[in-house]
Amino acid sequence: MTFDRSRPLIGVVTVLYRSDDVLDDFFASLGLQQDVNLKLYVIDNSATDSGSVLARKLADQVGIDTRVIFNNANLGVARGNNQGIELALADGCEYVLLANNDVEFRGVRTIAELVDRNGKGDILATCPKIFYHGTKRIWCAGGGISKMKAVVKHVGDGVEDRGQFNQEIVTEYAPTCFTLLHKSVFSRVGVMDEQYFVYYDDVDFVWRMNKAGIRLLYVPSSEVAHKVSFSTGGGESPFTLFYVTRNRIYFSRKSLGRFSSAVAIGYSLLAMLYKYPRFTVAGRKSVLRGIASGFRLGLAVSRTAPSGYMKSPARKEGI
Repeated sequence: MTFDRSRPLIGVVTVLYRSDDVLDDFFASLGLQQDVNLKLYVIDNSATDSGSVLARKLADQVGIDTRVIFNNANLGVARGNNQGIELALADGCEYVLLANNDVEFRGVRTIAELVDRNGKGDILATCPKIFYHGTKRIWCAGGGISKMKAVVKHVGDGVEDRGQFNQEIVTEYAPTCFTLLHKSVFSRVGVMDEQYFVYYDDVDFVWRMNKAGIRLLYVPSSEVAHKVSFSTGGGESPFTLFYVTRNRIYFSRKSLGRFSSAVAIGYSLLAMLYKYPRFTVAGRKSVLRGIASGFRLGLAVSRTAPSGYMKSPARKEGI
């Protein structure tokens, strides 16, 4: 693997949590990249260092300069991303690529396509076309954020790709599972709010980018496949139900106006009430805990303070 050292340095930040099974594909994808200058920052939130050891081995095999941080605790995705972002900026990276390691990207210019379109005018963030792994079904081709529901919508979700999403457009939202950000973004909006721990941290971050006038460009010539919910157990696991419920309420209180916040929280509670009977006993308990925790966090947010990031020690709550 040979990187072009004449090009701007890109800090690739990835957070591990029991990720050993997906790292081979992730590093193989990095090893294919051309026309870029990369440095990788691996932040390991796992209980054991097997992922860290494997990441060092694979990094040596593909020849990518890598720094591995083993936290010896699950500090959350937001905290892990912040660690990587701060290291990348300290090393002089012009761009930061936030990348899940449960993604695969076999196009040799997947990252270069994002770089080529970043930094032009107020376009300081770029995102790819994302597929469900192993299919030609779209997972995300850009998206939007609903103020009245506090939910995000993925354009094209579940639709077979036939080229109908091949137009570059400025989009209101894209998940930060694979998003390239110019370094100036962080000086304008801060880093991730670590109160989220996991889920909605990216919604909050992209919301702040929109508020700051930073435009996010969807680049369909860059393609990524995502192994959705690999490390968190799926969309209705007790872990996911707790944090999605909690953080949806917290985001509403923190970021939305008084009326929109009230409507969004009411909608969230009704939606969970409708789904509640189909959840497992553990899932139901997680939803109730999430509601209580979300209101506690929301009440702690000052309505007069700017809705920027909150950087404080992350705490994983019991599920």
